[in-house]
Amino acid sequence: MANKLINQMALPKSIANIFAARNIITAKDALSLTEFELMELLDVGMAEVTSAMAHISEVVCPPCQTALLLMEQRVRNESLAGHLPTRLKGLDEALCGGIPFGVLTELVGPPGIGKTQFCLKLSLLASLPVNCGGLDGRVIYIDVESKFSSKRLIEIGTKSFPEIFHKKGMAQEMAGRIRILRPTSLSEFAESLQRIKVSLLQQQVKLLIVDSMAALVLGEHDCGASRQQALGWHVSFIKSLAEFSRIPIVLTNQVRSHIGDESLMYSFQAQSRPTKEDNPVTFDSHLVAALGINWAHAVTIRLVLESRSGQRFIKLAKSPMSPPLAFPFNITSSGIVLLDDDGIEMKGPEINTIHCQVKREKLDFGLLVHFSNLFSFTYSKQTKSSQKSTRTGTRKKLRWETETGMGGNIWRGDRELAPLTSL
Repeated sequence: MANKLINQMALPKSIANIFAARNIITAKDALSLTEFELMELLDVGMAEVTSAMAHISEVVCPPCQTALLLMEQRVRNESLAGHLPTRLKGLDEALCGGIPFGVLTELVGPPGIGKTQFCLKLSLLASLPVNCGGLDGRVIYIDVESKFSSKRLIEIGTKSFPEIFHKKGMAQEMAGRIRILRPTSLSEFAESLQRIKVSLLQQQVKLLIVDSMAALVLGEHDCGASRQQALGWHVSFIKSLAEFSRIPIVLTNQVRSHIGDESLMYSFQAQSRPTKEDNPVTFDSHLVAALGINWAHAVTIRLVLESRSGQRFIKLAKSPMSPPLAFPFNITSSGIVLLDDDGIEMKGPEINTIHCQVKREKLDFGLLVHFSNLFSFTYSKQTKSSQKSTRTGTRKKLRWETETGMGGNIWRGDRELAPLTSL
């Protein structure tokens, strides 16, 4: 509005001609000068200058808006932007329709909790015909850790949408709409993003998934400064893709152990912590999202998947349209299923803390492999009689057993855990 032309503001012709003669063309030109400067420059009286400035200010100043008007505008904008329904009723209601278009949505949680399962279901939903609740488009799935499973995709589709996938050739058609990319480095990922920007409109792409963003960044950069610099460029480019294409973009993130009260982002979240363990058999490993605070500000929606008290939860930890809510869920043959659509409202540190419940002296092997960039492992061969937990300086020897979450295989061994290094 500051660049609006003065000759288009319905000023009296006499004063408008004087503005033009003195090369004051736009509202910005006039409002950048004081009334006394304009009196001297235009050679007119204070009354004429005051009247002209009041009229220009009224034209270019945005009108006052009520909360009702802003709400109505938001509803109209959301209806135009659209959402990708997740088919999880409680979550969709909290998100006002599903995963929103034009912004970044993050899935964060420990390994094996269900992030990739969620992404597979979203891929199917985006490729389904519109009359079945889908977007009838193509999907670009950037599979960084090679976790994409076509077999599992078809299984979810067959169990969730039997009326579609039991038709001859429909399973192949739906799977054919999902394009898989597997960059092995950040440079390859950057090249993929450039190609994606061109194909978003040409190929009717309706969903972009990056699984996982953390694996790309943490795999190449050890130094915090260089990591944040690389991450900053990529997240800016991905945000521009979301705004340019107006499609939902979903990115998965890993977790790391927090130091002290690092998970408490604001002072009002602090509270007293229990000093004794409530359950001597199990304990909760308190984690936070990787990639840092700048990344957290870049995403609009953050969905946290966690496990506590023997139950999995999906938490709506960050959203401009809903309070923080937690929904219990299970993973079935048809994908993620909510056990309660009402949700549990969260407060304080629970919003940002991520729980991963494990049994004492039993650690999930996938979790340890996932944290291989956090810990420095060295093997320590010991006899059976000397396999005891000892502490020497900052190092702690642990005897542990692991059970892989998928195959049920048992792995036993002794390792020496070096101190945790910050991401």
